[in-house]
Amino acid sequence: MIIDGLSRPWSMAFLSEDEVLLSEKDGDLLRINLTTKKRKRIKGFPEDRIDSLLYQKSDFEPGVFPSRMPNGTKETFNAGILDVQLDPNYTKNNNIYISYVSKGLGGSTTKVIRAQLENDSLKNIKSIFLALPYSHGMYHYGGGMTFGKDNKLYVTIGERLFNEDNQPEIPIAQNIEDRRGKIYRLNSDGSIPADNPDFGENAIPGLFAIGIRAAQGITVEPKTGNIWFSEHGTTQGDEINMLSKGANYGWPVITTGKYRGNNFIPKKIKGVVYTNPKWFWLQTVAPTGLTFYTGDEFPLWKNNLIIPGLSRGSLWRVRIEGETVKSMEELFIDDRERSRKAIQSPNGKLYILTEDLSNRTNGKIIRIKPE
Repeated sequence: MIIDGLSRPWSMAFLSEDEVLLSEKDGDLLRINLTTKKRKRIKGFPEDRIDSLLYQKSDFEPGVFPSRMPNGTKETFNAGILDVQLDPNYTKNNNIYISYVSKGLGGSTTKVIRAQLENDSLKNIKSIFLALPYSHGMYHYGGGMTFGKDNKLYVTIGERLFNEDNQPEIPIAQNIEDRRGKIYRLNSDGSIPADNPDFGENAIPGLFAIGIRAAQGITVEPKTGNIWFSEHGTTQGDEINMLSKGANYGWPVITTGKYRGNNFIPKKIKGVVYTNPKWFWLQTVAPTGLTFYTGDEFPLWKNNLIIPGLSRGSLWRVRIEGETVKSMEELFIDDRERSRKAIQSPNGKLYILTEDLSNRTNGKIIRIKPE
């Protein structure tokens, strides 16, 4: 363990080998020195942010967010600060990108901002994406981000439903006029690349793929430039997908798991071709922030995909050849941690972020070392 006492850490970006920016879902954006252990709170975060602690202290939409989920389990509050990414030209422009949950009239939604990091403060903040409409229920925001080899920003946005029985006539993730349940491709200033796929006359600008339920992790394979993302199912149905231009990943018309809704019967959509996952688990894993390992400390893991999981506190090593998952190994099965994200440092050191549901402030940065 390198650092503990974190409030549900979600993401981490390396400013150097020793310094990181870390987002706490129920806390702050922090600047942490991994060597000295010193941490600083980044000032100037937008005031529309909402998380479980801020919600409990405010009168925002009183009574809207239930204390229990539709199936009777306790509300988990997925709101807060989500992903943090550096601009590909960060050393020249100091730009960083942050996804977080924004409160507004009618509920909350996922928002992406670009800001300059100056003297431990956010300056020149610009909203570059807002996943309207605001809606109720503090879950399934998505919020994963990565820059592709093309220097475009890819963003995952969750569908925001807990139960499929609440789907409208055209399912949210299949509706090209609804921002939810999609993956977006943006220029670094939030404008839309001219070579994005064409989804039709009334499609939301920036669409790159649709049919997404609750994707959080997204990353680039350094060797090929392919982009891979993790997807949360309902009852089973957790997936590993490779991102393809214009693809429809099927939710909720098709799934590798089961539906929560007792009355939901998906209606087939004529003429649609769905893209199958590259892998799906038969048990619930809740895969999150994945990364490709390219370091030298674990030679057998070279170019493998490392995927943490929330549900079982699992950590997976995935060997990929081309576009095919060839083998899976579950790591550390005798010492499980609820793992939110895997990250590699500039010099190839492997870290994971963990959280403890029973203790909000027991989140950790853990470095994985050879014995």
